[in-house]
Amino acid sequence: MKNITITVDVEEDCPPMLTSTRGMEEGLPELLDLFKKEGIRATFFVTGMMAEQYPDLIDRIPGEGHELGCHGYTHARFDRMEKEEARLALKQAGKVLRQFERKLVSFRAPNLQFPKSYLGLLEEENFLYDSSIASYKPPFLRSKVKSKIIRIPATITSSFIRLPPGLFIPLIKHWESPVIFVHPWEFVDMSNTPIRLDCRFNTGEKALNNLKILIRALKAQHYIFLTLQERAKLEKYQ
Repeated sequence: MKNITITVDVEEDCPPMLTSTRGMEEGLPELLDLFKKEGIRATFFVTGMMAEQYPDLIDRIPGEGHELGCHGYTHARFDRMEKEEARLALKQAGKVLRQFERKLVSFRAPNLQFPKSYLGLLEEENFLYDSSIASYKPPFLRSKVKSKIIRIPATITSSFIRLPPGLFIPLIKHWESPVIFVHPWEFVDMSNTPIRLDCRFNTGEKALNNLKILIRALKAQHYIFLTLQERAKLEKYQ
């Protein structure tokens, strides 16, 4: 069965360079509307802070059949926290997000950085799945970690989806069961914002149209769109 998992990291605009939230106000509704129109489900990794600031938007995620996952409380990196600080951040995020979804089982750390020695903290907070690693980042060969947490790597960086579809669609089809991720701010025009190039090129309508093209191309090839939780139940991961 050909399948793909689309994940969305829900946070402020291109952190830590910006603290604005245009992505929440403009980009996230566009994404939700697109997924609804196309009849697909995705996993949204949301920070607790964004959930507190935009409860009506976050309520749409499980309400429209998507999986709600945790992206920490703020967008602070867990690999720069002491273990107790990380424990408190996870507890705080879980408390907020479980107001929207009681069965909160999937986690992704900001910047895809989460120490292996902290996996036990995810178990303490009743998470089952972690997508805080990337198959495109070294080290590519990872040693096994003694943990009950199932780790599911992201296949490709989000800015890749903003390249011409003729480049990224064949590559995505080449991978078996890819996991892609995007951010709400990518679907807002950031071209005139004084930030690094990868945070502003082909953002806004171009990015949204690229995602629509990708979804329709894969639907034409009979791909199944799975949430992270659904994917983990179907496949075995190390």
